[in-house]
Amino acid sequence: MTSIDEALLLGTATKHGVPAPVVRELMARARPCLYLVPYDEVPEARREGIRPAARTGGLPALPDGVNWPDGREPLVLSVDCAALPHGVLDIELPADGHLLFFTEIEYPPESSAVLHIPAGVRTAERSATYQLDGEDVQSRVYEPRTLYPVTGLTFEGEWEGGPEIGAFLDGDGNGNGDGGGAQDALDRFEEAVGDLAFGGHRPGVCVRVGGFSDPWDMAPDTGELVLFAQLAGQAVDYNVFTMNLIVGTREDIAAREYDGLQYEQQC
Repeated sequence: MTSIDEALLLGTATKHGVPAPVVRELMARARPCLYLVPYDEVPEARREGIRPAARTGGLPALPDGVNWPDGREPLVLSVDCAALPHGVLDIELPADGHLLFFTEIEYPPESSAVLHIPAGVRTAERSATYQLDGEDVQSRVYEPRTLYPVTGLTFEGEWEGGPEIGAFLDGDGNGNGDGGGAQDALDRFEEAVGDLAFGGHRPGVCVRVGGFSDPWDMAPDTGELVLFAQLAGQAVDYNVFTMNLIVGTREDIAAREYDGLQYEQQC
């Protein structure tokens, strides 16, 4: 799990006017995540010994007998599970092998798929060209971009619910009784802690695995559904302005029942 020194955390809270009981309640509502970013976005303090763990775009490498998924959606992300930091997330990913994500990022997908390719299985890169009604058709292939893993921390989108947080928001946060100063203080504290966990200023355009979603509209990770992965369209193609969110139950994710995942695109 991503952790931050408590003294540093409380010192950061003091700077933003957030009381210690609120901090402890807030941290209980946090979830760790992994950012997957280009090397130049890895904080300098995190670069030593770091190795690639993912790639956007490119062609899929698949075992014999495993085909490109039926919908022929583009490959948008490949994750080398063995290269990810272990013991960080609160969802269960495979310890090794590769996860391949096929989905549309330019418009809402009609079908999508996540495949786990076990370690040690012989694979071959598949062509994007296929036959449709006797004609050669090519699946979309995005330019490959190598990504590196950086641990991070996310917070639930809605602050309400905890008694300490609720009392703080209901109080005179800015001296005029409307609580606006308290909300601003929490927002600033959340941003500061997120940057501390990342080791620098967090990227606005990125790929994330786990944590709470950072949606542009309604959050899809509600009830029993948790975020599996989140892909900003621009992290795959600079000209695509969408947010793509993949959610599922903890049980399905742990059991690798990826057919049960749900895909949502926001723009």
